[in-house]
Order: sequence, then C-alpha cells, then structure tokens
Amino acid sequence: MDPAPDPLGYAATSYWLETAGDDLTPRPSLQGAIDADVAILGAGYTGLWTAYELLLRDPSLKVVLLEREIAGFGASGRNGGWVASGLNASSDRLTRRFGQAGMSAIEDAVAAAVDEVGAVCQREGIDADYAKGGSLTVARGPEQMPALEAHWQSLERAGRAQGYRRLDAAGTAERIRIDGALGSVYGSQYAVVHPGKLVRGLARAVERHGGTIFERTAVTGIEPGALPHLRPALRTTNGLVRATAVVLAGEAYLTQLPEFHRALLPLYSLIVLTEPISEADWATIGWRAREVVASYRLSVDYLSRTADGRILFGGRGAPYRFGSAIEPAFDRDARTHALLRSMVEAWFPALRGIGFGHAWGGPLGMPRDWIPTFSFESRSGIASGRGYTGHGVSTANLAGRVLAGLILGERSELTALPLVNHRSPKWEPEPFRWIGVRFTQESLLRLDARTARTGRPPTGRSLAERIADH
Repeated sequence: MDPAPDPLGYAATSYWLETAGDDLTPRPSLQGAIDADVAILGAGYTGLWTAYELLLRDPSLKVVLLEREIAGFGASGRNGGWVASGLNASSDRLTRRFGQAGMSAIEDAVAAAVDEVGAVCQREGIDADYAKGGSLTVARGPEQMPALEAHWQSLERAGRAQGYRRLDAAGTAERIRIDGALGSVYGSQYAVVHPGKLVRGLARAVERHGGTIFERTAVTGIEPGALPHLRPALRTTNGLVRATAVVLAGEAYLTQLPEFHRALLPLYSLIVLTEPISEADWATIGWRAREVVASYRLSVDYLSRTADGRILFGGRGAPYRFGSAIEPAFDRDARTHALLRSMVEAWFPALRGIGFGHAWGGPLGMPRDWIPTFSFESRSGIASGRGYTGHGVSTANLAGRVLAGLILGERSELTALPLVNHRSPKWEPEPFRWIGVRFTQESLLRLDARTARTGRPPTGRSLAERIADH
C-alpha cells in the first residue's frame, strides 16, 4: 500500500506514520469553549485507550481528546514495536516497593495486556501487523553472561520463570543467528506490532464509538476542579474544555507543563531502520517468529523485524537536554544514529553494506523510580497515566482500562493495582538533573565499549551503575 498523502510532513517523525496507510491530514481543531463528560489531553496510546474503554462501557459519554499535533505524533507513533509483558522496572524493584503480591499483580496485569492489544486489533479490524513471537534477551560476548545469569535468577526469585526459557548459544541460533551470542533468555508473552497502524486504527475506533478528536489543539493549562461544584477544565490555544473528568495522557510531553516539569524526565530514544532485506539474507539470519530482541548492554538496545522485512534497531544514548527540553531537532542525533547503524552490522555480519532508509527518535517519559502511575483524584477530577519508561505499548493499554474504571467508579483487580495513585519522587532541580543524567549516560556508553573490548563484565559498583539502579 502506498503511503497516504501527508501535506504537513508529519510522517517525517517516523517510518511508522509514513506507512500507516491512513490519511494524515489533520482533523479539525477545537474552535471555542465546549463541555464534555471526559476531556483527554493527548491522542496517543494512553488517551486513545482510555477513550476507547470509556465508550465501550458507557456509549452515552461525551469524550473529547485534544492533541497538539495529530493522533500518534509522539511516542505512540515512534516506538520500537514491542508489546512487552513487563514494565521496565525490574521484578526486584517492584517487590521492594510493593511486596511479592503487589509485584505479581502488576506483572500479571501487564502480561495480560499483551493479549488484550491483539484481541482489540481483531475485534476492531485494526490490521497492525500484530505477531506474538516472544522475546529474546541475548548475551553477546562473555562480558554479558553474568547479566544473563542475574536476569534468570531474578525471574526465579520472583516466581516469574514460568513462560521463560534459558537458551544456550545453539538454542539461541535456532531462533536468530546473532554474531557473538553465547546464550539468551526467551520469553513467550511478548508481541510485535506496527505502532503507526495501531495508533491510527485505534483513533478511528474511538471515533466509530462516538469519541471526538481535535488535532492541532495545544493544551496550555490545567484547571483542577472542586467537585461537585466546580468541574475541571483544559485550557487550549483555541478554547476551554470543561468536563467532569480530565485525563492527562501526554507522557513525556507533560513535562512542558509547570505542574509536571519534574515528575518525568524526557529521555530520547533513537531508531534506525534498514532497507528491505533479501530472502537469502533472512535465511542466513533466521528470525522467523519475529521475536523482539535486546541484549544486556547497560545503555539499552532493542530490535524488531518488521512485517515488510526490515530490521529496526533502537537504543538510548542521545543526550538529555538541559531543563527537560523537547525540540524536533532532538529527534536526530548523528552520533547515536551512527552507533546504531554500526551495531546492526556487528550483530549481523551478513548485512555489511546494507542500506538504511530511515532514522528517527523521540522522547519517552521516565519517572524517578522507573515505576509508572495511574492516578485519579475524585475531588479535583484529574486523572493521569504516565511514566512507562519505554514499555508503553502494552502498559498504556492497561492504563486505559484502569483509568476508565477509576473514572466510572468501578472496583476491580485493576483499579486496586499498586500502581494506582503511586507517587514517584520528583527529579532533582537543574542543574543537578542535567549533571547527573548526562554523567550517567556518557559513563554507561563508555562502560559498554570497555566491556566489549576487554570481555570483562561491569562490576556493578561504578557510580553510573549505582545511579542507574537507584
């Protein structure tokens, strides 16, 4: 399918929107003040899943979404396609914070969201290239084997090893032939998806069920309510939307509002995408099940095989900007993109000289403790889902179901999750935030380079490692 017309250039933010097969001409903007039952800031995954769940449960609701750009413009249209069965916060971290039962409840709920995303795609006719092929976390070289061992021990300690398998080099190669891979941990409860098709299809589903999306409508302020007498509102450049409940679903972009400036860190993650790979090269590589793939590098990498036969390689490393700044120019960082391209060839030597047709990036929202929150204050009428730290495709689905339940006053296992009304510590004020984050980023990149060169694993005792694990 040829990409739809894109008169305003929004597809340049990512390959996913370019190939979503949807008309990217913006929907109408808000014009003047209106009333609603629920007003939602952001038409990404969190906002759309919340609207979808609200309208399924009560079709009479007037649900309005306000999007500064177009639906899917942010992380929902730029990510690596992982539908992950867990948070980026480890089981050990969750257990320390919420106990064994709390950790299990959270991880069970996120794992179930993997299947829920696929079920909604089927039910709503969203052809999002959803494939449940599992995950593979690979130890590339002896320096990463201790991290693999620690990962497996953590799964066993948390009682989460069911559904995972530890593979040796031969078992890993049966799935994917990666240069230097000595072993891996395979998880069955993971899927891969075309994020652009999912987010654009979900927007259409919300509209079919009665929701209204206003695009090119920037929210400039939040007015908390004092229910039942004063309803909350979202101020925009084009008018005021007052509602019984307001949902803040802007993820990293919430940091541009004063109330959330230190609640999240906008951390940039960047991606490169190869040109289509020949059938002969795929026969050399394997990767038939389209597993999502990562290694045990400290500075994070993530891979997926697209439905049209390309390799997506993503990773961190783009520098944090002073004052939590977010700018379109930050979506590309020459050094990081060059590193990612070199890593594709290092992982898959048969692809040396492969062309790269696309490179992009964008910010994700990182809370100080790596743990997301789903919140609703019944007095003020303000709800929020945020802080997914890169695992938002599945977690946002869970957030939407939780927030819909909270707004409608439901009592369920989901509305009782420990993530509900969880409060993460605030990030440090500047310049301490910039100093700490930039030091950690650069140190982890140097540690990865040194361990790969020497074959000696990181000690876990360096300042950067201790900060990253804090």
